Amino acid sequence: MKYIEIVADTGHTDTIAAIAETAEVLDFRAGITDENGKQQTRILLNDNQLQPVLDSLQNVLGTQEDTYIIVLPVEASLPKEEEVKEEKKSPATAAREALFEEANKNTRLDFNFLILVILSTIVAAIGLIENNVAIVIGAMVIAPLLGPNLALSLGTALGDISLVKKSIKTLATGIALAVILSAIIGYLWVNTLESQELMARTTAGLDSAILALASGAAAALSLTTGLSSILVGVMVAVALLPPAATLGIMLGQMKFNLALDAGLLLAINIVCVNLSSKIIFAIKGIGPRTSQEKAKAKRSMIVYTLGWMVALIILILVIYTRPSVIY
Repeated sequence: MKYIEIVADTGHTDTIAAIAETAEVLDFRAGITDENGKQQTRILLNDNQLQPVLDSLQNVLGTQEDTYIIVLPVEASLPKEEEVKEEKKSPATAAREALFEEANKNTRLDFNFLILVILSTIVAAIGLIENNVAIVIGAMVIAPLLGPNLALSLGTALGDISLVKKSIKTLATGIALAVILSAIIGYLWVNTLESQELMARTTAGLDSAILALASGAAAALSLTTGLSSILVGVMVAVALLPPAATLGIMLGQMKFNLALDAGLLLAINIVCVNLSSKIIFAIKGIGPRTSQEKAKAKRSMIVYTLGWMVALIILILVIYTRPSVIY
């Protein structure tokens, strides 16, 4: 459940009340009017009602000066039974504005992001080399790769080129840093590399693609429905961090055939994660508000989805037609 708080000229109160009545919200309250002619109104509604009401309010009040529309979370409500009944009517989906703010925050290429990439890469590289599954899992818990992937898919769904560019920059930087750092570790490692965990990341197949598709779908659902971002982040990191670290380690060891295999696995995982998350956003109806923006977003969604699908087909063909090499 959410509260929408609106501060606008008192002349808009009837319009706001009509929007609330049309949407059949849970409650509508008009507050007092101040000396400047501004009136505070509040609308209580379920999560599935939030986006249509916000769109209607923006269409009416979006161009007004000194007008505010604020969305407030409801931590608890009584009686709880009524809330449960309402929530069962339709699955909750987070509002577009909330999704954008969350995704935009996760595209920040700042000190914290870089440090987390460095730490998770070091831990993952050591876990892979030492054939220690627990250490590899620990690395994936702290890997910050979920955010920019989701932002890339959401930016496409909304037709927001700025968000797409920022997410690509952050994701590319994170993966490049992981590969470079693990290459240094691989170069400095003097012992023989015979780890099963490491070698497992040098083979790609349909099972890898299915895992990455599931990870991307779960990532999109985590953003729109409030699933645990920690657990979903681990799923995405499973698909991206270990193959990136393996690629770097093999480059550092001058084992270029194995590095190519790990690179193919990494590429197919990136494609699958983004493809499936885009499909989930489309199914959930996540898109821009205005018709012009919707047309632009639809074109970009088609282009990006087809692009990812073509890339996936090419990568699968490369994997299954590439001559087997005995190492």
